[in-house]
Amino acid sequence: QVQLVESGGGLVQAGGSLRLSCSASGNIFSIHTMGWFRQAPGKQRELVASIVSGGSRNYARSVKGRFTISSDNAKNTVYLQMNSLTPEDTGDYLCNARIQLHAVGAADNYWGQGTQVTVSS
Repeated sequence: QVQLVESGGGLVQAGGSLRLSCSASGNIFSIHTMGWFRQAPGKQRELVASIVSGGSRNYARSVKGRFTISSDNAKNTVYLQMNSLTPEDTGDYLCNARIQLHAVGAADNYWGQGTQVTVSS
């Protein structure tokens, strides 16, 4: 099976930075996309940033210019560098990946357990 393990969350003051990491492990044939969603209390889960295996990146409007997503394909790992954090960035950050397990077949969605990011004012 596939596991996504996140790290890097924590408590930071407004204006600070954090770097999240997410590593995928298991019987993986290929990874199509990796990305980060966040879930704040009382709000819907939203896409923060994603990166396709070819390198194309997508960001939520609210984080453009502050967050940078990158990946290390050899390590099946995606990173999210978060700068100029605000209290509105507080939430549970979940790693997501579309992974193909076999040479033949479709890719499926996998989720990590989440890592909490809290930004104090």
